[in-house]
Amino acid sequence: MNTFGQALRVTTFGESHGCGIGGVIDGLPAGISIDTDFIDKEMQRRAGGQNLYSTQRKEADKVEILSGVFEGKTTGTPLGFFIQNSANKSKDYDSIKNLFRPGHADFTYFQKYGIRDYRGGGRSSARETAARVAAGAIAKLFLGHFNIKVQSGILNIGEIEAQNIDFNYAKNSEIFALDCNVESLQKEMIMQARNAHDSIGGVALIQASGIPAGLGEPLYYKLDSAIGALMLGLNGVKAVEIGNGIESAQLLGSKNNDQMNEQGFLSNNCGGILGGISTRDSISIKVHFKPTPSIFLPQSTQDIQGNAVECNIKGRHDPCIAVRGSIVCESQLALILADMLLLNATSKLESLQRIYAPKSCNT
Repeated sequence: MNTFGQALRVTTFGESHGCGIGGVIDGLPAGISIDTDFIDKEMQRRAGGQNLYSTQRKEADKVEILSGVFEGKTTGTPLGFFIQNSANKSKDYDSIKNLFRPGHADFTYFQKYGIRDYRGGGRSSARETAARVAAGAIAKLFLGHFNIKVQSGILNIGEIEAQNIDFNYAKNSEIFALDCNVESLQKEMIMQARNAHDSIGGVALIQASGIPAGLGEPLYYKLDSAIGALMLGLNGVKAVEIGNGIESAQLLGSKNNDQMNEQGFLSNNCGGILGGISTRDSISIKVHFKPTPSIFLPQSTQDIQGNAVECNIKGRHDPCIAVRGSIVCESQLALILADMLLLNATSKLESLQRIYAPKSCNT
């Protein structure tokens, strides 16, 4: 259960405090130019240790491509990659190796596998998302051939919400803030939580543009269901909204429906997806992150024998996982769209006929 996608399949491996994190991308078409500088930049967007608003764990996060690329282009064979762990400090977890951290997956992983990898949560650690960003960067290089663009930014930190959406501004913000008018308040809320040895939740806004109509595979691999599944599979995500999302449950159909004229849709309340299939309009997603469960306050919990104990966590942790999580969500949406694009290429007989039409042969 470490693989996602249908036509474009991504498998990740590795643990937070192991040798490294890596992945295999299967199904990439041959001939995609692999821009390693672009991949490096994408990895640095996710990386910690760059400011006070993220974890101080700083990794080089250099992506080493092991297979599937020759002379700078994909070969059509599985693309393997590896990212070395170079800044893991397992000793930070020695004091909690026999207890379950509140809000973490420690208890449930132990119940499922009977093994307690206490070093940062092992496979359940958000460190695994480095592989998703690396794979997402490669998916973006593929999507670039179709002028499909994926962007992200921070909509909410706690109750402080952006009123103006500017993805270009978010690119240069330390917290990827979408609204310059509330950025300082959002930063202040993160620092207040950090200084109190606590954490705060947030909401990321992810948007894709240039999408052709027709992406999505009903009934059981709809575009929106695939988005929901992959986003909810990300550490710390508790809710996903597409288009109007929760607000649509409070509206009349006459207000929520996207009417049309000869130019197309007059609104985009559906978030670019109807019946599980893209409409051609921008896809808009809100991803809700819970507060980082690793906080530096005493908490009540159990040890592995079931005894009540006090938990005191040490280490390097994000005061708000939504900030770096927004980059991971952006990468995941790129992977979903790449997968759907490849699936859609074989959904019409006429498309197949163009590809496989008999060629005349002069003898």
